[in-house]
This record gives sequence, C-alpha cells and structure tokens, in this order.
Amino acid sequence: MRCLMCESFCLSHICRKCQSAFLTPSLYRRKILHNIEVISFYKYDDIKPLLHTKHTDLGYYVYTILAQNSLAIFAKEFAYETKATSIAVDDVVKGGYSHTAILNKALKSSCIKPEFGKLRAKNKISYSGKSREFRMQNPRDFTLGKVSANEVILVDDIITTGLTFSEAIGVLKQNGKEALFCLTLADASLK
Repeated sequence: MRCLMCESFCLSHICRKCQSAFLTPSLYRRKILHNIEVISFYKYDDIKPLLHTKHTDLGYYVYTILAQNSLAIFAKEFAYETKATSIAVDDVVKGGYSHTAILNKALKSSCIKPEFGKLRAKNKISYSGKSREFRMQNPRDFTLGKVSANEVILVDDIITTGLTFSEAIGVLKQNGKEALFCLTLADASLK
C-alpha cells in the first residue's frame, strides 16, 4: 500500500518516516471549567486531514496510528499513586468502529485502566463545524454508566470550545467522580 502522506510504498497506512517527521506529538495545555486541564498532542490544523478520516473506514487505521504516537506514549510515561480510569466521550460505534474508543484503548497502562461505553450522549446532534452558540443551545445531555474508580481521565479527539468536556465534568461530579484532566489528539484553538 501507499503512505497517505508521502505516497511511498509501505506496510502501514502512514510510513514510519512520515510518522517520525509529521506525527511526533507536542504537549499543548489549556484550562477549562472548574480549572480542569486539557492536554492535547497536536495542533488541529497540522493533522486536520487525518482527523477527518474518522468519517470513513480508513479512520480506524489512521486513529490507531495517531493514538499509538501520542496517547500510548503518554500513558507509558504517566505516573500516579493509584490506578485512574479513562473514559472516552460518547464512544458509540459508527461505521464499524468508535474513534474515541481507539484513543481510550491506547491509554491502557499500569496507572490507567480504560473503560468503555460509560459516557454516552442522549443528544446525537453533530457539533462538527457548528458555532459556540449552537453548541450551548444543544447540550450533549450525557449519561454516565458505572465507573470503577473515583478519579477519571476524559478522552476525546478534538477540543474546540471546551463545552463537551465541561458538560462531561459536570456529569462526573453529579455522580461523585472527579475529572483528573482531559486528553485530546488535537486542539482546534491553536494557530
């Protein structure tokens, strides 16, 4: 097959050379509601075409590569006194896979236990390309399933306004859980 980025022949959807050159993560941090930190690994504009593959079959492979180059490395280096639980935002399977579940799965480590199907939106409306006002008028209306730990790491692919994470953090608090921090592949506010 051909690398999606340089079109050279390789055994992966993105060759090792391009992964090294273009997908080496950096840490970007910002605070949202309740002073919770959001850590992102890429600037949205730097990987935008790759992120948009989530709407296709190819997205499974691309998101797996992105997760291995960022979240899996983070999880390996993350140290904490107890085992935290990670849950993905609305990890519903669409088109054969869930892009947020792929990201969450990459966090499995000695200090992080991923759990699946725990934070689901009752409102299935898409926020993609929508304004902050639209997002505020159409909350996700999350429900939280049983989560084993009290300390939770929230995971999503992109942060734009921070409203999704803020709403998720509120649901965690209502259920006696604490958000340690949030992780995303990309921050859309970075230029």
